[in-house]
Amino acid sequence: MKSLSTAIALAFAYLREKPLATLLNILLLGLGVGTIIALALTLSQLDDRMDRDAAGVDLVIGAKGSPLQLVLSSVFHVDIPTGNISVAEAAPVLASPMVRRAIPLALGDSYRSFRIVGTTSAYIEIYGAALRDGRIWNTSLEVVVGADVARITGLTVGKSFAGAHGLSEGGGDDADHADHADHADHADHRYTVVGVLKPTGSVIDRVILTSVESVREVHEDTKTQSPPGKHEHGAGDQVTAYLIQYATPLAAASLPRAVNASGALQAASPAAEIARLFNLAGLGIIALRGFALVMVLCAALGIFVGLMNALDERRADLALLRLLGASRATVFLTVIAQGAALGLAGVILGLAIGHAGIEWIGSALEKTHRLSLTGFTFAGEEIWLILGALLLSMLAGLVPAWRAYRSAVPELLNRA
Repeated sequence: MKSLSTAIALAFAYLREKPLATLLNILLLGLGVGTIIALALTLSQLDDRMDRDAAGVDLVIGAKGSPLQLVLSSVFHVDIPTGNISVAEAAPVLASPMVRRAIPLALGDSYRSFRIVGTTSAYIEIYGAALRDGRIWNTSLEVVVGADVARITGLTVGKSFAGAHGLSEGGGDDADHADHADHADHADHRYTVVGVLKPTGSVIDRVILTSVESVREVHEDTKTQSPPGKHEHGAGDQVTAYLIQYATPLAAASLPRAVNASGALQAASPAAEIARLFNLAGLGIIALRGFALVMVLCAALGIFVGLMNALDERRADLALLRLLGASRATVFLTVIAQGAALGLAGVILGLAIGHAGIEWIGSALEKTHRLSLTGFTFAGEEIWLILGALLLSMLAGLVPAWRAYRSAVPELLNRA
């Protein structure tokens, strides 16, 4: 125990002797570890969020176009819809015994970048959401807002607002958001908040829910005053998409094929499209991880070279230590402790960089309401990364430590 405490004290004394080299090794290791941690946190949170958002949806039926765009716009509400579909054309599909539940979506408007979704109360059920205040809508132009919408916009039960076409920053509330009021495309059709949902951690926290008929009413009235084609979403007997829940596992094999064979409809599986999205981003993620690993390896190499050079420079010190009674084990542990100290400091810096960086990015992204990231969480692979970085740092000091251990006192004095 005394040898260990002596070795640790000597290791820190040696590291303080060359502060610049010590700081550079710590910084390089910290940047590499921090980059990998930031990637791990981002991917784990994106994966969890997408799983929660798509958990109750087996299939999305919408207009022909990109299936990924259809899923992103209808399930995650982060893209522009592919268009509208006719309720009459979708009716035979919805009547299939393979369909347990079909939830309509009428999209096209937003309020301060939060999507206004025309749907039914079944949409609330698939996310297991519950009311915090108020009630569900039951008449035209009544809305229920998600927890994030209420928190960021300040909407509460009894307040009213006008929506804006598309996903702009438009939409306004006369009392509290007058700066947005001039940008509302539907100023003559004001929605009234009748309910606020409890937080769920899913996409329903970030949307404003109303009836399909409300969305149609707004757009049908606006069409008479606007050029054709400007307000096509949710008009007439059309909806933007249907969220489907299967009645039987066999539906996954046959229902999408039957829908895609039709002339106007398209079926997209959220699970398949999420996997495809991650595959598309896979090369970039691999490249970033590879770059970060190179930084970690360079840091380990820097520790190795630094300890080897320090060993050559301190032969007189080591010889004096041995003459004063220090054992070979103490000398060995002194060098190993230097590598471990550098590794520990680099890991602590990397944890701070990774978590603080993701928290900062998450705060910036929250303003767009599209993505929610936090640094106040822990990814499972972090523990292996931390242990790996510490082990690599100690291994970098193993060869210099072994050389110091094998050197005899006369040899150290001759080379000093």
